[in-house]
Amino acid sequence: MPTHTMRAVRLHEHGGPEVLRYDEVPVPEPGPGEVLVRVQAVGVNPPDWYLRDGLTDVPGSESTVSLPVIPGTDVSGVVEGVAVDVDGLAVGDEVFGLLRFPSFDGSAYAEYVAAPASDLACKPAGIDHVHAAGAPMAGLTAWQFLIELGHDHPSPFQKAPHRPTALDADATVLINGAAGGVGHFALQLAKWKGAHVIAVASGAHESFLRELGADQFIDYTKSRPEDLVHDVDLVLDTVGGPDSSRFLRTLKRGGSQFPVFPGDFDEEETAKLGVTVSTAQVRSNGAQLAELGRLLDAGTVRVAIDSTFALAEARAAHERAARGHIQGKIVLTVA
Repeated sequence: MPTHTMRAVRLHEHGGPEVLRYDEVPVPEPGPGEVLVRVQAVGVNPPDWYLRDGLTDVPGSESTVSLPVIPGTDVSGVVEGVAVDVDGLAVGDEVFGLLRFPSFDGSAYAEYVAAPASDLACKPAGIDHVHAAGAPMAGLTAWQFLIELGHDHPSPFQKAPHRPTALDADATVLINGAAGGVGHFALQLAKWKGAHVIAVASGAHESFLRELGADQFIDYTKSRPEDLVHDVDLVLDTVGGPDSSRFLRTLKRGGSQFPVFPGDFDEEETAKLGVTVSTAQVRSNGAQLAELGRLLDAGTVRVAIDSTFALAEARAAHERAARGHIQGKIVLTVA
């Protein structure tokens, strides 16, 4: 069994990357339905810096944050202990997962974490812990937007349930922000389904995105996608912001735009164009992660790693995130 204390990164106050502290804290006890995971690697995601900056509740979540708090949701590691009511996982199993999302209760920036067994899947044997830790939140976001929502929880962002568009060889998909975490998974999942994919990113990412299977590349620093592209079936916008609605003009009638970050859309404009706008909120789902894991194992989908940092250097990882233009995922490694 582990010693009774561990190292973890905590916030004692909200602020910039400098508020991340490397502390000694008690090892958590797994409760009913949980396992204790000895963490090998942790994925860094936008909610981690939203929490650090001062957001204390995730839309759609019941829980609120009290400080100090351990951030993080994405882990890959080894099962160290199992609650008596957990079947299907044993000590020594390698697992990965998105923990307790939507909430800020993941506590992943740590040497050990108590994780709901239902949030975990077996780590694909064909990839290491660093790559596995980069997959859960970004991969499940792409999966739930594009392939299958996988739950019937109402979205905090819209009344109607999100319905993915059927993707096949007849579909054309434009992905804005294609080189980032969600974007690079979405590109690969759309290609897996046979779709024609137009990737939008800055020029530095062109060869990376063509390697992942992009059929067409648009450098947004040089041209406006809405001037070049028309009649697409689906836009997945992983960037968001007030300009997101400009992509509506690239859609054919009956097409859809899926903003990963809810944006400003005019209902009259979407009605006139004959298009739909739909968003979803990613939720932990071990069963879907197992399906994604099979694609990762087969090499059908791969996780790109932008950079890695030791757990003690979480501040530097957050500073890297703040500089933007991330290619794939930032991951913390736990010795």
